[in-house]
Amino acid sequence: MSFSLRALCTATLLATLTSGAALAQNFVDVKPSPQQVHWQDLEFGVIVHFGTNTFLDREWGDGTADPKVFDPDHVDPDQWARAAKSAGAKYLVLVAKHHDGFALWPTGQTDYSVKQSPWMGGKGDLVRMTEEATRKEGMGFGIYLSPWDRHEPRYKDPAAYDKYYLAEMDELVQGYGPLVEWWLDGAGSAGHVYDFKKYVEELRTYQSNTMVFADVGLFDYGDIRWVGEEDGHIRGENWNVIDRHGQLRWRPVEVDTPLHKLQWFWHPNSDQSLKSVDELVDIWENSVGRGGQLMLGIAPNRHGLLPDADVARLKAFGEALQARYGVDKDLARKHVNTQDANTNAALDGDRDTFWSAPDGSHHATLEVDFNAPVTIDHALSMEWLNEGQCVQKYAIEAWTHGAWTPVASAEAIGHLKIDRFAPVATDKVRLDILSSTCPARIREFQLFQVGGKS
Repeated sequence: MSFSLRALCTATLLATLTSGAALAQNFVDVKPSPQQVHWQDLEFGVIVHFGTNTFLDREWGDGTADPKVFDPDHVDPDQWARAAKSAGAKYLVLVAKHHDGFALWPTGQTDYSVKQSPWMGGKGDLVRMTEEATRKEGMGFGIYLSPWDRHEPRYKDPAAYDKYYLAEMDELVQGYGPLVEWWLDGAGSAGHVYDFKKYVEELRTYQSNTMVFADVGLFDYGDIRWVGEEDGHIRGENWNVIDRHGQLRWRPVEVDTPLHKLQWFWHPNSDQSLKSVDELVDIWENSVGRGGQLMLGIAPNRHGLLPDADVARLKAFGEALQARYGVDKDLARKHVNTQDANTNAALDGDRDTFWSAPDGSHHATLEVDFNAPVTIDHALSMEWLNEGQCVQKYAIEAWTHGAWTPVASAEAIGHLKIDRFAPVATDKVRLDILSSTCPARIREFQLFQVGGKS
């Protein structure tokens, strides 16, 4: 081999290796999109299930229900949105078509819709009504369009059904304003092949900022992922970056659970299945309070109204959250003013400001001092995630008996983390970043005395 040929081969090899190195990723290199950051800041939404199942006392329709059974006499999406907002929800997702294939808007793709129901003489559009009611409350609006369709005959022909689904999607993504979230539910679809790539391409054409919900089976297409069960809890440390077959993606977790035990749709026994305020607060603390997003299922009854008990429970839930974690309950806001703008940025209640650890550091402390001892039993910490999830290990420490004493310790902080611990009286508290992959940035460090409510 000549010198020039060896040189060419060597250069080619080096270029290949360099290119490969540039493509290699570590978890710490993966960062969220601006849209994902915005979505994570919403923290809590509701999903509304209402359709033929409501009138037939069932959860799973088989696609044979007569459209005439859908005949509510007092549909009031304004009530749904007000009730959701009272609980603290920031957005609402409507199930526009569930697995039974019945569409809640007058789609031009099938007659199996509200067009064939007695409701409003077949002239109603529940998607439009819900979208308008939701925006009136200043909330975001999203849509669930089930891929699985147990009514549509074209479902047996994947190519024909893809065209059908895309046509319905086009109606929804072009006709109902900006959408905060699009649900791709994989239930019941075993063995069926969808053109999800085309679905998402179509969605992105008209709704570039919409977050796509999907389980990890749709890893390449979803922006957010299912937690894996429906009891409302994240288990284990919550990292936003997930590895699937060597692919790393920023995929924050959404935790979906119904307001009623094991019931997404309304049923005649709904009063008996309603979760208590304590159960709902526990769910919030183990979803939002573990860096995830809470999607709470609500269900109108056959009148088209949320039952009075549901409305009252949602309001009580929101009040309970404010009683624990309201801005006026944050004891850290009463800290001694240090004149240190960096420290104050994590204690000011403003999520747009953040404390930064020193450049190049992998360990740092954020300290809060008080003029007099305070008693605390909960801490809330938030990372600024625009540059990735940095904190790997941390502790909450209180100054007691002349020394720093750990009262809680864990790994990931992420979007928001709540730590609970035995009550401690102290005049100094600190967030001790024991290990971080990059300089930690903390948007908020808040302290609370919840008392016997834990």
